[in-house]
Amino acid sequence: MKEVRLKDKERLDELQRNGYRIIQNPERFCFGMDAVLLAGFASVKPGGTVLDLGTGTGIIPILLEARTPAARLTGLEIQEESADMARRSVELNALSSKIEIVTGDIKEADRLFPPASFDVITCNPPYMVDSHGLRNPEASKAIARHELLCTLEDVVRQTALLLKPGGHFFLVHRPFRLAEIINTMTKYRLEPKRMRLVYPFVDKEPNMVLLEGVRGGRSRMTVEKPLIIYSAPDVYMPEIYEIYGY
Repeated sequence: MKEVRLKDKERLDELQRNGYRIIQNPERFCFGMDAVLLAGFASVKPGGTVLDLGTGTGIIPILLEARTPAARLTGLEIQEESADMARRSVELNALSSKIEIVTGDIKEADRLFPPASFDVITCNPPYMVDSHGLRNPEASKAIARHELLCTLEDVVRQTALLLKPGGHFFLVHRPFRLAEIINTMTKYRLEPKRMRLVYPFVDKEPNMVLLEGVRGGRSRMTVEKPLIIYSAPDVYMPEIYEIYGY
């Protein structure tokens, strides 16, 4: 594994997969459990091509490379500082032959990539519209959490343009926007096929939803059993340990 020089305030985090590590800056937006769960929910067939929209520091392409037979993975990120960390993490893990990080705007993704050119597209988008919640004063964190630079519809529209017919879209989001998400996906003929709600504890309301859609798929959706995070405070359920690779 190569060594990569860290910049000011950056750190190296272990990913528990193939010995991979990732560069992050805690003063910017670091990946959370939602990205790990999305990578665990997504599937890629052998030789598949993957695009991760809003890749941040590249966590989803790196995890998908570790756990799927994807042939080529691309991460698109608008913030150059995050894209730079992602590129150096790819280099650190000697994955440059399989993962490419592109700096660019999700809203213009169809200008950066050929139409219908990906088998799988993943996205862990900003969850909040401008009126939802307190906006972080740190710009990079605000962009990651609030729809400041792109909307849910931007993500779905670009996904529909860039997925191959029959290609798969994997999304993690918040349940309070579920009706909007499904309506937007069906508007662009990304038929919802699989859904799994994520609960912090068995007796709490869900705080995440994992969705799979298929471009041009028929109308039929499977709702999978709930995914429970904790059996007790700070104690993960066995499935969470499996997803993390412990």
